[in-house]
Amino acid sequence: MQARSERTRRKLIQAGARQFNEHGYASATLGRIAADTGLTKGALYFHFASKEVLADAVQQEGSARLVEFLRRREESGAPPVQVLIDMTHWLSRALREDPMVGAGLRIAHECADREPPVTDFYRAWDREVLRLLRRAGEADALRAAGRGEGAATLLWAMVCGLAAVAKALPAEELNQRLAASWDLLLTVLVPQDEAARYRTHAPDVLGDLAEAA
Repeated sequence: MQARSERTRRKLIQAGARQFNEHGYASATLGRIAADTGLTKGALYFHFASKEVLADAVQQEGSARLVEFLRRREESGAPPVQVLIDMTHWLSRALREDPMVGAGLRIAHECADREPPVTDFYRAWDREVLRLLRRAGEADALRAAGRGEGAATLLWAMVCGLAAVAKALPAEELNQRLAASWDLLLTVLVPQDEAARYRTHAPDVLGDLAEAA
């Protein structure tokens, strides 16, 4: 019984992600979300008391996928700066292919005037960027400019830019532009003789987004 209830809850979160990602927070009604799953609104309310609660669950899942990707990259031995680069490539692809991540960003953007939700994808991104920059600084892998708030703000702002253009540009062009952006950023963030050690194009691990996420 408990397993079936959890499957239903997961099904509703996935449907919510699809609807929020495609239609936005305001237009993704609970009736539309329930219809997407073939369940009744009563079944939806059993698991989520409101659309706001469901939206928070979607953001939690999207943020968890980000954290899981980073865990795998760090466990593979990738240095913090390389993980930061790969993090942006992961987001670029996830925004095109994973409604959970796209919905998380869209909810955070459209509901910016809400009381702070349980999880905000922007906040999760910012937290992980700061953590990785701190690790890179402790490893003496950053210039002085890479240790300040400017670097964190720039990488945080990259999320907004990716969200705006991820679906507007062909995947290959977006990847090329992202790599070119990192070629430039590395000249500011890391010592001059260290920039060449980092790969700025998308990692092969992104070949299977579901596995990577």
